[in-house]
Amino acid sequence: MITHHLNDQLLMAYSAGTLPEAFNLVVATHISLCDECRARLASFDAVGGALIEDERPTVEMGSDALSTTMARIKAGGMQARDDRPPRTRDPVLPAPLRAYVGGGVDSINWRPVGGGVKQAILPTSEHASARLLFIPAGAAVPDHGHSGLELTLVLQGAFADSEDRFARGDIEIADEDLHHQPIAEPGLDCICLAATDAPLKFRGLLPRLAQPFLQI
Repeated sequence: MITHHLNDQLLMAYSAGTLPEAFNLVVATHISLCDECRARLASFDAVGGALIEDERPTVEMGSDALSTTMARIKAGGMQARDDRPPRTRDPVLPAPLRAYVGGGVDSINWRPVGGGVKQAILPTSEHASARLLFIPAGAAVPDHGHSGLELTLVLQGAFADSEDRFARGDIEIADEDLHHQPIAEPGLDCICLAATDAPLKFRGLLPRLAQPFLQI
């Protein structure tokens, strides 16, 4: 059961198309797993559509408008947005994420970060960065704070920090006020998708020295 959800600000920004690509990826992946956030997003989409409709000048439609539109959709010229949960062929990576990875978990090009933790940076726009994190069961991520916003979505296993426990589908929203050290639960390695729009603020010397090379 998912207990940690997206807030209204993020869902509205996603609906309006104003989020950086990296945050869009985290939101889309969470929505593919979460019925509650998908329903809330639909309500924001409906409100946004109504506002746009109110601002548009009235234009009479031709008698063939419906048939022309349906023909274009059938031919692939127009694609409707579909926020229903996609059919997942990989037990860990939902469909929105598999497109960035190029396959399932076996396709991830992990690189060591230290302490058994690994990461894989995903290609996104320059305004924010997205990465997959692999945290061995029982291991900890270095103690850190935040210079901006960080979204962390759990895909496998679970982790806990000073705030709460986060399992598959849960998303942690961290800002400048949160300083924490996520620790993966014993039993199952933890895999997360994280997006940040500013460098992390590590407390330890070694993580700070390695930070430029790890692009965190």
